[in-house]
Amino acid sequence: MLVKLEKVSKKFSHNGSGIEVLKEIDLEISEGEFVCLVGPTGCGKSTLINLIAGLEMPTSGRVLVGGVSVTGPGTDRVVVFQEAALFPWLNVRANVEFGLKMSGMPAEDRRKKSTEYLKMVHLTRFADFYPHQLSGGMKQRVAIARALAMNPKILLMDEPFAALDAQTRRLLHEELLEIWQQTRKTIFFVTHNVREATVLADKVLTISARPGRIKGGTTIRLPRPRRESDPHLIVIQQRILLSLQEEIAKVVKDEDLDYLVEKTSPVASGSGGLGNAL
Repeated sequence: MLVKLEKVSKKFSHNGSGIEVLKEIDLEISEGEFVCLVGPTGCGKSTLINLIAGLEMPTSGRVLVGGVSVTGPGTDRVVVFQEAALFPWLNVRANVEFGLKMSGMPAEDRRKKSTEYLKMVHLTRFADFYPHQLSGGMKQRVAIARALAMNPKILLMDEPFAALDAQTRRLLHEELLEIWQQTRKTIFFVTHNVREATVLADKVLTISARPGRIKGGTTIRLPRPRRESDPHLIVIQQRILLSLQEEIAKVVKDEDLDYLVEKTSPVASGSGGLGNAL
């Protein structure tokens, strides 16, 4: 088992009180597996990515990669975020080579590596372009190439295509699957889009409303490439959406209650607070 989370919980402090974001997460990801995580807004999906990446530490429980406890960031785990986060003063090739340069790799070897991965994401002709000259989809391809160049054990992807239009997103789905089939990297992909998850993943995990818990998992054995309109896939999508409806309803209820408390508080209304409103 490449990635294993054992009873992982995470709390943050806010205005003097603790907010529990994740509670007793148990999770296993096998080497070479493509796993998607879906859930409502604010349920801790990004926090879970950050814990595996070592950007955050759990309040309790253990995060293990390759059987070793995660105590901080490492080159065996690389994150691709929703925003490509490219260095605007570096061209495409230099962005891809950045991590390799920091690790001390000789220039000639860096160039070979960057050429290999730029070819993989179909951006060889754009090696000398700068980020401001690229489309959103192209920027994300550069970010993926930069991540892969580090040869990580696991590629962590935090809603990387959420800001893109539908046509570009479909194209990048195809390219990401092509890359995965070539490299057999382990991919943990966070998304709020159930259709996206079922098109891409071997397994789709659902997470509950805050505090996030793994609510269930669906293994998808349909052959790739998959079409969103495939009736078999639609049945799976409906099943996953059904399991999420209750969690989304909880989020909406909590937000409505927070709004009600704010609007009826003594400070906001000069009244006796929530008791009077009820």
